[in-house]
Amino acid sequence: MKHSLAPAAAPMLFLVSCGHYADFRLPELVPAEPEFTYTWEARPTPVLGRGAPGEWDSADVLNPSIVRHAGLYYNFYSGFDGRTWRTGLATSSDGLSWKKTGNVLAPDPRSGEGEYIAANGAALYHDGAFWYWYQAGPRGTPRLGLARSPDGVHWRKASFPVIEGGPRGSWDETGIADPYVIQVHQYFYLFYLGQDRARQQRLGVARSLDGEHWQKLRSNPILDLGAYGAFDEMGLGEPAVWIAHGFYWMLYTGRDAGERRRLGMARSTDGVHWRKRSSVFEGKAAWNSQIMCDPTIELLEGRLAAWFGGGDKPSPDENLDGQIGVAFLHATRSP
Repeated sequence: MKHSLAPAAAPMLFLVSCGHYADFRLPELVPAEPEFTYTWEARPTPVLGRGAPGEWDSADVLNPSIVRHAGLYYNFYSGFDGRTWRTGLATSSDGLSWKKTGNVLAPDPRSGEGEYIAANGAALYHDGAFWYWYQAGPRGTPRLGLARSPDGVHWRKASFPVIEGGPRGSWDETGIADPYVIQVHQYFYLFYLGQDRARQQRLGVARSLDGEHWQKLRSNPILDLGAYGAFDEMGLGEPAVWIAHGFYWMLYTGRDAGERRRLGMARSTDGVHWRKRSSVFEGKAAWNSQIMCDPTIELLEGRLAAWFGGGDKPSPDENLDGQIGVAFLHATRSP
């Protein structure tokens, strides 16, 4: 859930270090009794589709990032025209019927962002403005930027990048992507994909006091590839994190050997040590039969909901016939 999340009576447990790396945990949570898990109830049809031929979002519409503010849902989503990924805005009063505003953020080659992407981001509303961490940079070596906006349409970018790949030989040496940001007490926590020189993609976490200067967890990654034959054996990405029932929960995208993508789930009591759950959610309709990815979590009709990207073509990146759907996550007691 990309807004402030402050667990009650949770002590701050940190071992602090200077520089770009630190040893830390998120506030420790106490699991509820009895234990809970989640089931998945998806609407059968998309809630946001592609634009008309020639429009900026004509090839793919993916990567929703939902923020509730002043009685509206703001959807900062990614649109692809076959050449460039940009961020667009759609708004809704009910989270189901959306009105597109248009393209609101595009890559700026003058700043080092390249011409390929300024999208695939994470939004929250903080200190009177929308904050949006987004992926940019040359194809194959992405980094993360930050932009702020008073209205979701007019944006001012911070110096790019605000966080970049690690040193030679590290797990995130060649790229950082798929940001998801939550705020707990005074810290922003960034969950993200890191890519090494073998193009393995795993998940890590960083923290920041101001959203621009980040410390990566020294012991990253926090979630690794699945075993041979698993739905996530080829890579993990696109984490979405929320707090419920005494746990940090994560939905994430897993890629299998055939480049089919589905959603897995993990949970943690400290945001650093995660255990994968057995649940794997996959598309049941023609439009998301090969791809389910890019989850974002928010409340809808008083229930926990996940907006997600779906497609009917297996591919690791784009040209998926991507559209955006929504599902309810129902908390149930574990057997």
